[in-house]
Amino acid sequence: MKRPPTSACGTSCLKRSLRRYLFLASSLLAVGCAAPKSYYFLSAEGPAPASGGIGIGVGPVVLASYLDRSNFVFQEGGNRMAIVESHRWAGELEENIARVTAVNLGRRLGTGNVRTYPWVGDGELRHQISVDIRQFHGTSDGEAVLEAAWRVYSLPDRRMSAASSWSGSEPLRADGYDELAAAQSRLLARLAGEMAATVK
Repeated sequence: MKRPPTSACGTSCLKRSLRRYLFLASSLLAVGCAAPKSYYFLSAEGPAPASGGIGIGVGPVVLASYLDRSNFVFQEGGNRMAIVESHRWAGELEENIARVTAVNLGRRLGTGNVRTYPWVGDGELRHQISVDIRQFHGTSDGEAVLEAAWRVYSLPDRRMSAASSWSGSEPLRADGYDELAAAQSRLLARLAGEMAATVK
């Protein structure tokens, strides 16, 4: 027994409907993946002197592996961390931290002769400060936290003259990731104060 003939319109209409469905599905997926993103940067507590003063090099800054990304990191509770997809750092976080720390140190030590790693030649520098950032995130308790260790080297002999660590927290004064970045900036200012005390 022969099958009833399939109309050309029926087959072509089915193909067109399938193409429309696939296009719609892919469009919705693209829209979902293209959620708007916000970008943030850290800020220093104020300007450093324009020039002069002791020569200091800041860096390298090494991040804990969970921070080595462009996304904000948030501690939801206990040992559970969340990677925030739509809120990100503008540029590399370690460069951002090095820049702000250099300005803050220059302000604390009264020098405008501060550089960030990498620099060309140590001729004008007396100290190098390398920094390990162990924690740097927000918490569900409404705080920003920072834990860091640093080493101070005298130049040009590269002899370590001091090593220390510090941890602290800063309450968020308002809701939102803009305030989280501001609270983290305040923590970096406090860290610079601790660092400045170890620079002889």
